[in-house]
Amino acid sequence: MTRIIKNGQIVNDDWQVLRLAEGQAAAEVKVPAGKVLVPLAVWRAHSDELIQRKHHGNDLGVWLAPEDDPSVLLSHLQEFAVIGIDFPVFRDGRGYSSAFLLRSRHGYKGELRAIGDVLKDQMFYLARVGFDTFAVREDKSIDDALASLKDFSEVYQGSVDQPVPYFRRRAA
Repeated sequence: MTRIIKNGQIVNDDWQVLRLAEGQAAAEVKVPAGKVLVPLAVWRAHSDELIQRKHHGNDLGVWLAPEDDPSVLLSHLQEFAVIGIDFPVFRDGRGYSSAFLLRSRHGYKGELRAIGDVLKDQMFYLARVGFDTFAVREDKSIDDALASLKDFSEVYQGSVDQPVPYFRRRAA
C-alpha cells in the first residue's frame, strides 16, 4: 500500500488516483469501486452516478489538473471528501493558486491533496496555501518530505496557514 503524508503524519493511502490513458474519453471511463480520485473531466461526465455512489456510503474525490478552474466545483464542494491537485512537473506552480482559492475564497474544509511530481522542497510552501495531504513521489523519501514541513519556524507573508503577516504580528 502506498504511504502519504496527512495532517503531519505518514499514513497508508486507501485512495486510488484514476488517470485517463492518452486519447481516452472521460465519458467512456468505468470508475472503479472504492475510494477513487477522479479527474475533473470524469467528474463532469459521471457526476450523477458518482453522487449516487456517495449517497450509498462511498467516499468521493476529484482531482484538478493545472489548467482546471477550481470554481467549477463550487456547487458540489461539500460532496468531496478529497480534492487533489495535480503537479505534472514540479516547476508548474498553478496548483498553489488553486489550493489557495479553494481554501480562502471558496471555503473548502475537506482534505486537500497534492499529487503528481510532489517533492520535499515544495512541502512547506504547499502547506502554507492549504494542502494538508501530500502524495510524495515514490522515488523520494517520505520521511525527508515529512521533516521538510518544519523547514522554517516563522513566515513573513500572510497565507492560508497564517493570514497575518509577520510585521503585524510583531507590532502586536
